[in-house]
This record gives sequence, C-alpha cells and structure tokens, in this order.
Amino acid sequence: MPDTSTIEIRREAIAADTPVPHFIGSWFLEPLSLCDDLIDFFETHPDHQAQGKTAGGLNLESKKSVDLTIRPRELRQNDHAAVRRYLEALFACHKDYLEQWPFLQGVLPRAEVSSFNIQRYQPGGHFQKVHSERTTLATSHRVLAWMTYLNDVEDGGTTHFVHQDMELQPRKGLTLIWPAEWTHAHKANVLNSGVKYIITGWLHFPPRNGE
Repeated sequence: MPDTSTIEIRREAIAADTPVPHFIGSWFLEPLSLCDDLIDFFETHPDHQAQGKTAGGLNLESKKSVDLTIRPRELRQNDHAAVRRYLEALFACHKDYLEQWPFLQGVLPRAEVSSFNIQRYQPGGHFQKVHSERTTLATSHRVLAWMTYLNDVEDGGTTHFVHQDMELQPRKGLTLIWPAEWTHAHKANVLNSGVKYIITGWLHFPPRNGE
C-alpha cells in the first residue's frame, strides 16, 4: 500500500562557486518513502515503459534510458495515488520557488503540468546530449523544468549544468526546479553501476481559456 503520511518539503541550498544567482531551486521531499512508491509504480507498469527518446527521436548515443510517460488524464486512475501525492509536493516546491523569485510570481502565478516521465537508468545509461527544455516553438510554452531523484546514486549518473559548471550527485528525494531556457543546458552523465530513477517534466503556461 502507498504511504499516505503527510508530505513535506525542506529547502536545500546548492553550493556554487559564483555569486551570480543560478536560479536552480532545490528541496528534499519527506517522507522518502514516496520515492519508493514511485519506483514501485514504475516497476509494476512494464507495459507502459519504452526506450527513452530525445526530441530528435530514438538515439542511444544521446540518451539511453527506459521511460514511463504519465499523462494528465491518467492521474484519476486508482493506481496513480503515489503520483498524485508527488504532484502535491511538487507544487509546494513551485510555490516556494515563486517566493524566492517574486517577479516570476507575476508571470506564472499558476502553472500546469503536461505529460511527464519516470525514468530508469541502468549501468551504461545516460542522457549525454547537452540539451535544454525550451528550444522550439513546440516547447515554447515551457517555463520551468523539474526533476526529483528517486534513489541515491554513488557511481556516476550525475547531472551537469554546463553553463553554471555545476554537477549534482543524485540523492533520494532531492527535487530541482530550474528555468527551461538554453541558459540551463544540462546533461546526465553515464551511470557506472547500480540503478538510477528520476521523475521529471515541465511547468508551463496554462491555456488562454484557463486565464
């Protein structure tokens, strides 16, 4: 049974060598058992898993992962309880992010989530292609990207934000929100051993009829 205890967030500052703001918000989700529930959701839905793709399609030299896509219309299904609880925590992080950057609150007071992914990386897995989350007209509605590491990773599998020269080691429950723009281009380095799970997606402008 999924854990139904209260979800809390704890802001976690990311150390940086430069005094210039990097605009990467970070928090830990509690309880960490929520991460276990999301991994269990992934593993118990093998029929929905597929080889991970980039915007250009399937390319194992650019990205090597197994992805499970979750669509908003599926969230009401009974077996998606853990995913719904996760989204509650994510929007709490978004609210705290807006408190840190008040200007954005006037631009994006209400954000929406489109389809998003839970991803599994096994030894040799990666997303080595340097990429950002808003690079075409089709992705221009994205304002922020988000990701939570669902388990600890000790050997490889780091996330590297190339312009900030910032490399993050996956830690269970660590949740990041950052601008979707080219300024935050990044990649996922090769996982050398073990397994790595993440949940990731975007926060975007609501449709005009939702204003």
